[in-house]
Amino acid sequence: MPTRKVTPKYYSTREAATQLGISLTTAQTMVEKGELSAWKTVGGHRRISVESVEKALQNRGQHGARSAGFSILIAEDDPALSTLYEKTMIKWKLPLVVKVVSNGVEAIIQLERLRPDLLILDLKMPRMGGFELLKLIRSFPEHDAMDIVVASGMDSAEIAKRGGLAPGVTQFPKPVQWPQLRGFVQAAVSRRTLGASR
Repeated sequence: MPTRKVTPKYYSTREAATQLGISLTTAQTMVEKGELSAWKTVGGHRRISVESVEKALQNRGQHGARSAGFSILIAEDDPALSTLYEKTMIKWKLPLVVKVVSNGVEAIIQLERLRPDLLILDLKMPRMGGFELLKLIRSFPEHDAMDIVVASGMDSAEIAKRGGLAPGVTQFPKPVQWPQLRGFVQAAVSRRTLGASR
């Protein structure tokens, strides 16, 4: 008698992460943010509904794992500056796809979804600040090729007190010097284009 395959009604956090192709930490973050529907058993084990995992997969399919063009993720909690980033970058007439989030938790989720070419972040943000975000990113080797820019009003001495920035992270002061940032982005776009043509 053939065995009938039973479709599960829920996943463990690890199983959900595997289904989504993301890290365990990102799956946990998605649960905390309400993007995955979950509950805890009497024994304290987290269970995630299959339906919410399938919905997350559908959303990813609609948005695409990678966007066409040079992808930039900006983590900035100041709404006025977030808008200014988008409006200014549009004027550069470069092949850019820009996504803005307001904190480090949202940034982690979008990093997994978008796999951007460049991350621009503030160091002082709610929920998860820039230092914590940078530390987390460095634990994921799939983001090693991503360029990272820190745009912050913190001076070098204050940053050093907090442990400094990882090697390869570029620091720009605030207020943002747009010509300087454009030069950096333009050079990064050129490097990616050159690398893709080889």
